[in-house]
Parts: sequence; structure tokens; C-alpha cells
Amino acid sequence: MSAASELELAYARCEQITREEAGNFFYGIRLLSSERRRAMCAVYAFARRVDDIGDGTLPAEEKLARLDAEEAMLTALRTASEPGGDPVARALRDAVMRFGVPIDALEALIEGVRMDVAGVSYESFDELVLYCRRVAGAIGRACLAIFGLRDPGGDMAAAAVLADDLGVALQITNILRDVREDAANGRVYIPASDLRRFGLPAGEPGLAAPALLGEIERAVASADLTQFEGLIGMEADRAREWFERGMSLVPLLDRRSAACVLAMAGIYRRLLERIDAEPSRSLAGRMSLPAREKAWVAVRGMMGAGA
Repeated sequence: MSAASELELAYARCEQITREEAGNFFYGIRLLSSERRRAMCAVYAFARRVDDIGDGTLPAEEKLARLDAEEAMLTALRTASEPGGDPVARALRDAVMRFGVPIDALEALIEGVRMDVAGVSYESFDELVLYCRRVAGAIGRACLAIFGLRDPGGDMAAAAVLADDLGVALQITNILRDVREDAANGRVYIPASDLRRFGLPAGEPGLAAPALLGEIERAVASADLTQFEGLIGMEADRAREWFERGMSLVPLLDRRSAACVLAMAGIYRRLLERIDAEPSRSLAGRMSLPAREKAWVAVRGMMGAGA
């Protein structure tokens, strides 16, 4: 098989992963040109693989070893080494070479997942922001390299700051969406100082998650959500502030890239409002938008970008 055919198959595999695993993400990136869309799929497929390592059931030592292997693969990409038979690595190598996707951003993602494996908890919101920048802001910076700026000579460094801010907004939304699921898996991302402020469990990492899960189940069963409503409302306000800053990225992007960002961010912003408005549903299980609503938001993104 020729190298070109192998690359096509590699990109096809990445697109398959993205279609199957990334409902919100794919609604946005399908608005891009085919070349940029498949590069975005390569970035997503890599990020999905790293996230799956962190979320899996393997022992911590094995997770860290696999993360080390992913980091070694990125190091090899810096030298443009052939990635062998790994389709994700092959497609990612091409995306890096074609668009200049920053490898250090992908390395930051690995560092963020290592924090998950280590069971890091967060006392303050500022500490949580560091994690959000690594696992989501870094992906924003990686995607920015694939997007096109409206002004080819524009300030990429300034755009990267905004892409990072938008990533933080998306991650805070994810955290609010997954409060119950994370607690069931032994993780608490909401800062301990915020939990204490609303009278919720905020003990040691190994103890806080079961206690918080029990409190969630009690609150949902009794419909006494006063504490959680205050907490979710405060965190939602923070996410809105990060969205407000991050969305300043949109005018800097070309039409299709702006439409992509408007679609993805629009879906997450609507999800955030839904969580804030219906905390009982968000605490009972993971919330999501219907496919029809996501498609409508994507169309609105195209219109908002002047498509």
C-alpha cells in the first residue's frame, strides 16, 4: 500500500473515532474545509485516546506508562519520524507538518491527565484553572493552528490566549455536567473552598467523592437542592465569564473557522444554561442537548459567521 493510501486510511480512522465519540465537537468541525476537518479529527482522536487512558480501569502505574508512551510518540513527531502502523499517530504527524499544530499543547494535555491519574484535588478555583488550561485550553491552542485567521498576518499569540480561555469555559461546563458521574468515579473537580462555602463535603480526596455522591443522591431524592443550586449557579457564572473572554476569538478567525467555534461554543453555552436552570436533572445524570438542537445551533453558527 502506498504512503498516500495509508495516510488516507489513518485520517478515515480518526474521523470515525470523532464521529462516534465527539457529538458536540463534530457538529462544529464539519463546517470546516475537508483538509482542516480531518486535521481536527486527528487532534481529537489523539486527545480521546489520552483521555481514555486516564478514565480507564487500569492500575495507576499502567496508566502512567501508557501516558509516557503517548508522550514518546509526540517526541518522535518533533523529529518527523515515521509513526509506524499507528493510524492516529500517522494522521497527527501529517496535521502537525501541514498546519504546525503545537506539540507542546498536546504534551500539556498529557500533563493534565497525569493529574487525574494522581488523584489531584483542587482547593481553590485558581488551582482548577491550571488543570482546565492543560486538558482543554491546550486543545484550543492546538485547534487554533488548524483554524485560519481572518487576517493572515494577525496576532496568533493573542488569539492563542483567547483559545485557551474558551477551552477553560468548555471544561468548566463539562465539570458541571459530570459532577455526579465524577463523584461516582472517585473524583471531585469543584474546588474544596467552593464546596465548603455551600455546606457540601470537601474532605480528603479519597473521602470527599463518596461523601459528595451521597449528598447528591440525598438532595435529588428529597428535591432539597438549595445548596447545589447555589454552587452550580456560582460555577456557571464563572463559566460565562470565561466564555465572554474566549468568544473574542471569533472575529479574529476566517468565516468557516468562526462558524466552527460559534457552533461548538454555542452548544456548550446552551448546555451550561440548561444545567444552571435544571440542577436536579444535571445531578441525576449527564445532561446533553438533542441532536436537532445541536444542528440548529450549528446552523446559527454559520449564519453568525456570515456564511
